[in-house]
Amino acid sequence: MSKLAEFRQLEKHLAEQLQALEALKDDAGLKKEIEFETKLRALLAEHGYSLKDVINLLDPQAARRAPVTEPKSGSRKPRQVKIYKNPHTGEMVETKGGNHRTLKEWKAEHGAATVESWLTK
Repeated sequence: MSKLAEFRQLEKHLAEQLQALEALKDDAGLKKEIEFETKLRALLAEHGYSLKDVINLLDPQAARRAPVTEPKSGSRKPRQVKIYKNPHTGEMVETKGGNHRTLKEWKAEHGAATVESWLTK
């Protein structure tokens, strides 16, 4: 995409976003929420409270509950160590996955099914 085409496309997107922003500025519901938030924060500041204080006051159990979050990608069960023993050479390979160089060489030479039969643990 040329620089000029990219510029015009970005300019078009910007105009659309500005139009959406202007529509939101005129929304009565948004104005009401902004006014509420402003008054609430002023009231909290006047009395020396924070939002956490108000939450703890209204719902004391909230701090004890675990926050609802998406499961992390790192929460997967760790892989088990597999030990292969080559009956021809007596060589042993310990691996957690199938990406071990020696294991790949054995599978290329003897076949994957044969090498899997060498699994000791």
